[in-house]
Amino acid sequence: MSMKYAIEAYELLDSPSVSGASTKEALVGAGVKAENVEVKTVPGPKGHTDFVKVWFYGSEGKKGGGKAPTLGIVGRLGGIGARPERIGMVSDADGAVAAVAAAMKLGKMEKLGDILKGDVFVSTHICPNAPTRPHDPVPFMDSPINMAIANGEEMSDNLDAVLSIDTTRGNRVINHRGFAISPTVKEGYILRTSEDLLSLMSYVTGEDPVVFPITTQDITPYGNDLYHINSILQPCTATKAPVVGVALTAKTAVPGCATGASQVVDIEAAVRFSIEVAKAFGEGKAVFYDEKEFKLIVDLYGSMTHLQTLGKK
Repeated sequence: MSMKYAIEAYELLDSPSVSGASTKEALVGAGVKAENVEVKTVPGPKGHTDFVKVWFYGSEGKKGGGKAPTLGIVGRLGGIGARPERIGMVSDADGAVAAVAAAMKLGKMEKLGDILKGDVFVSTHICPNAPTRPHDPVPFMDSPINMAIANGEEMSDNLDAVLSIDTTRGNRVINHRGFAISPTVKEGYILRTSEDLLSLMSYVTGEDPVVFPITTQDITPYGNDLYHINSILQPCTATKAPVVGVALTAKTAVPGCATGASQVVDIEAAVRFSIEVAKAFGEGKAVFYDEKEFKLIVDLYGSMTHLQTLGKK
C-alpha cells in the first residue's frame, strides 16, 4: 500500500515554496539514499523549474553489472501550481505527486531490504509557479521550459522501458475516474497494448483494465502545431525504449489548472501499479511489446522514427 506516501507527496508539493531541495529532503527522510538523488534547477523562457531524478539499484540491475532490465518512471506535468493566478496545487500536478510518492515507497522498500531485481529510475520536475495556456476543451497548464529540455532532463539513455504518468483529465475521450494506460509506443509506432500491463492493472485495481485512445498526433513532439491530447507520450519522442502512458483520469473534462481536483486515491493506485510493473519488468515477467512482432512491422512497413521529429518543417 502506498497511500501514506501519496498523501505525504501531495502535502509536500501543495506549497508555494516547495523546491527540488525540499523534495530531496523528504525523499531522504522516507529512506531514499541521498547520493542517489539529483536535483537540478533549469531556467526557461517562462521561469524555472527543479528537476528531481532518483536511481534505485536492483540486485541484478545493469548498474551493478547484472542483466535485469531498467524501468523509468516519469512524472509528466507542466507545473504543480499556477501561482499567482491560482492558489493551491493544480490538477496537472498529479504526475509529480505520483513520481515522488513512488520514489518514497521504493526508498522505504529498499531500506527494509525489499530490493527489486532491475534498476528503476524515477524523475519529475517541481514548479509551483507555472503559466497556463489555452486548450480545447479546457485550459492546460504550460511549463516554464520547453518539451525538448524536459525530455532531456527527465529521461535517461539507460532505460529499457518507460512509464509516463500524467494528469489526463482535460478531454472528452476518457470518461473514466481513476487511471488508464495507453497502448505501447515505440519509435513512431503505436503498438498493441501490453497484455502483461493489462493484467497488472486488473490486479491492482480489482477491476477491468482501462485503455485510453491515442492518435499519431499524440506521439509526435510538441512544437509542430498539431493537437496533442497532452504531454503524456512526449517521452516517446526522446527514446528508443517502449513507452506506456499512465493517465490520471476523470469522467468529465477538468482543466489542468483547476485546483482541488486531484484524487489521492487514484494517484495511489497509479503508484502501486507503477511499482508492480517495476517488480515484474525487472524479473522478466512483464514485457511492454513483442520484439519479434516489432521487427516484422518494421520489415514490412519501414521505420517510423520520423514521427519522433518535428517533421519536414
